[in-house]
Amino acid sequence: MPDATTPKPETHPADIKVRAARTADTAAIATGNRAMAGESEGKHLDPAVVAAGVSAALADADKGRYFIAEVGGRVAGQAMVTREWSDWRNGWFWWIQSVYVAPEFRRRGVYRALHGHIRAAARSAGDVAGIRLYVEKANTPAQATYRAMGMIDAGYLLFEDDWSGS
Repeated sequence: MPDATTPKPETHPADIKVRAARTADTAAIATGNRAMAGESEGKHLDPAVVAAGVSAALADADKGRYFIAEVGGRVAGQAMVTREWSDWRNGWFWWIQSVYVAPEFRRRGVYRALHGHIRAAARSAGDVAGIRLYVEKANTPAQATYRAMGMIDAGYLLFEDDWSGS
């Protein structure tokens, strides 16, 4: 396995295909979600709960829409979009969530392709005011990536009352 000093093979943007996720992607998405939670927040998620959550979203687009980035037929990354109505703007905000890029595909344009696909879909929808996401405070590499996509710190803090136990 290559280490951090081994140059990664070039990936041309045309080699990255972004598509809507399918039911057959459930295991890959759930694996990515668990890996992301472990890497970025040190959380160990219950595999059965995550798989059920992914399945529920794939079965009901009102819960979320997953997008898959593939390189050479392999799942290289993923992202989910949920929606929030903004009465201030009379439009939707699309929230980008559950972002994960497999380590061997990082720094190769995979997230850029996912982000571009989601942004283009949101812009063409006609009723979307913007896109948002939240990121762990200590995850500075992800923050740098989002800034490189033209996103800015919106100045909000996130508060929650989580009853799930995870």
